[in-house]
Amino acid sequence: MTLERSRHRLLLLLALAAAVGVSSAAALAPRPDSAIEIVLVENWTRQPVDSRGVPETWRTYETPGGHPAYDFTVVDVEGRRALRMRSTDDHSTVAKKIQIDLASTPWLEWSWKVVALPEGADLQRREASDAAAHLFVVWPRWPAMLRSRLLGYVWDASLPVGSVLTSQKTSAVTFIVVHSGKAQLGQWVTERRNVREDYRLAYGEEPENPALIALSIDTNDTKSSTETFIGQIRFRSGTPAAVE
Repeated sequence: MTLERSRHRLLLLLALAAAVGVSSAAALAPRPDSAIEIVLVENWTRQPVDSRGVPETWRTYETPGGHPAYDFTVVDVEGRRALRMRSTDDHSTVAKKIQIDLASTPWLEWSWKVVALPEGADLQRREASDAAAHLFVVWPRWPAMLRSRLLGYVWDASLPVGSVLTSQKTSAVTFIVVHSGKAQLGQWVTERRNVREDYRLAYGEEPENPALIALSIDTNDTKSSTETFIGQIRFRSGTPAAVE
C-alpha cells in the first residue's frame, strides 16, 4: 500500500469516526423540553382600571347566608394589573367558566398579595369559618350543595402549609392551605398547585376537567375585615422543576 493511499484511508476513517461521534452525541444529548402550554384564565386587562363590582366575564356565585357586597376593584398596582378584593362582614364569591384539560395543563398558577387576614378566623370552627381572598377550582354537580366539588386554595393565619380540611359548612368544599402566617403579608407571592394531584389527594380518584374558577372572600362569621389583591391566573403544563 502506497503512502498516499494509506494517508487517504486514515483520513477517511477519521472522518467516519467523527461523523459517528457526532451522531451518537446528538442521540444521547437531552432533547429540549417541548413548549410549555399556558391557558390564561385572567389577567384583568379586559376590564377598565377602577371598574368596580363583579368583573367582566365573571358572574356571581351565590353562597347561602353570604350577604355579598362584591367590594372588588380592578387596579394598577406596583406595575401590574390586579383585582382588589375587600370584605367587611360579608361573603362574596364570583366565578368564571374555563376550558381546561388537566391531563396536559394540570398546574394552576396565580399571584396574590394578602394585605390583611380576617381577625379571629378559623376554618376548623363553623362559627369562625372565614378567610382572606382565596381561589376555588370547581366541578359542578347537581344538586350543587351536595354533589359539587370545590378545591379551595387559602392563605391561613396559623394552619400549616399543606393542611387539607373539609369545610365546616359544606362537604362539597375541601380547603388546602398553600400559605400560612403573617410574615409575607403585603408582599406579592406566586403560588403553583398541581390541581390533578390535589384532587386525587382530596377525593381519592381521578378528576374530570373542572368547569369553573371562583374567587371568594369571607368575613361574615367573624364580622371582621380583610383585603387581598389577585393578579394573573393561569393553568400550565410542565413538571415540578419546569414550573419553579
